[in-house]
Amino acid sequence: MSDSLLKVEDLVIHFETEDGTVEAVNGINIELAKGRTLGLVGETGAGKTTTALSLLKLVPTPPGVVKFGRIHLDGVDVMNTSEKDMEKLRGNIVSMIFQDPMTALNPVITVGDQIAEAIMIHQKVSVAEANEKAKEMLEIVGIPGARSGEFPHQFSGGMKQRVVIAIALSCSPKLLIADEPTTALDVTIQAQVLELMKDLKIKYEMAMLLITHDLGVVAEVCDDVAIMYAGRVVEQGSLREIFKNTKHPYTEGLFNSIPNIDSRKAELKPIRGLMSDPYNLPKGCTFCDRCDYALEICKTEKPKRIDFSETHFSECHLYNDSLDFQLDINKTED
Repeated sequence: MSDSLLKVEDLVIHFETEDGTVEAVNGINIELAKGRTLGLVGETGAGKTTTALSLLKLVPTPPGVVKFGRIHLDGVDVMNTSEKDMEKLRGNIVSMIFQDPMTALNPVITVGDQIAEAIMIHQKVSVAEANEKAKEMLEIVGIPGARSGEFPHQFSGGMKQRVVIAIALSCSPKLLIADEPTTALDVTIQAQVLELMKDLKIKYEMAMLLITHDLGVVAEVCDDVAIMYAGRVVEQGSLREIFKNTKHPYTEGLFNSIPNIDSRKAELKPIRGLMSDPYNLPKGCTFCDRCDYALEICKTEKPKRIDFSETHFSECHLYNDSLDFQLDINKTED
C-alpha cells in the first residue's frame, strides 16, 4: 500500500501477571492508508483496545510487555521512538478518543481549558490564542464557544463526547483512533456523533481507526473492516467484501447475531460458548470450540492466511487447498 499511513506487523503483546500470562495480542497485522477508515471489530477481550494503545506506546508496563512486532506511523518507527518523541507524536500526528467520555474529562477543569491545554502542548501559541482556538473547536463540534468556561458536569453525555472529539482534533492529527466512541450514548445521539466524525474526517483529511463491536456503526462509517478474535485478525477486507462475501465462520457468527428487522419471528443465532481463555489459548485455531465447521486439523494446527483478493483475506483451514473440504460462506447480493 504505497500511501500507507499506519503499518503494524506481527505485533505480539502479553500481560505478565502473578496468575499467569495473558496472551492479549498474538501476531496482528494491520495496514491503513491515508484518508481511509478501518473498523476493528470483535467481542470484549479480543485485544482491540490493547492494539490501539500500542500504537501510541501506552500499553501499561508492567504488566504489559510488547514481545514482538513493528509499528510504523507516518514514517516513524514507534517501537524504537523515545518517550519524549512520543509525546510530540501523540495529539499531533495521532490522537485517540477513549471509551468513556464521562471519565475522559477532568471534572475540575473547564472544557475550554482542557482543549487549550492540548493545543499549547503541541503548538507554539499564547494562552489567549489557545483559548480562542478552543472556542473554535467547540463550534466545529456543534457546541457554542461561549460554553468554554463551563465544567464537564454541565454537559450531557453526547456533548461530553463532542468535547472529547474536539480535544482529539485540536491539533489536526493525521490519524484518529476512536475506541467505542458511541457506546455510552443513546441511538439518536450516536447517529449525530457518527455523522460529525464522518464530516470532520473529510474536513481534516484524516485516516481513522474505529474500534467497535457494532457492525451497524461499521457499515455507516468504515471503508475497510478487520475482524479480530483472541488477539488475531481472522478476516480483513473492504466493507463490501466483509458484508457481502463473508469468509470466516466467526464473521458469519457476528452477522447471525444481529436481529432481523424484516422478520419479528426470526430467531437470533448467537455464537455458542465463550472466547478462549487468554491465559491458556488452544494449540490450534482459537475459534475451534465455537465453530460449526471445525475439522480435526483445527484442533492441532493454527490456520494460515488465505488471500481471496488484494484486500480480502481470512485465517481459516476451510479454504486450505490441501484439504478435501472447503467452505464458501457467501451472502446474497442485494
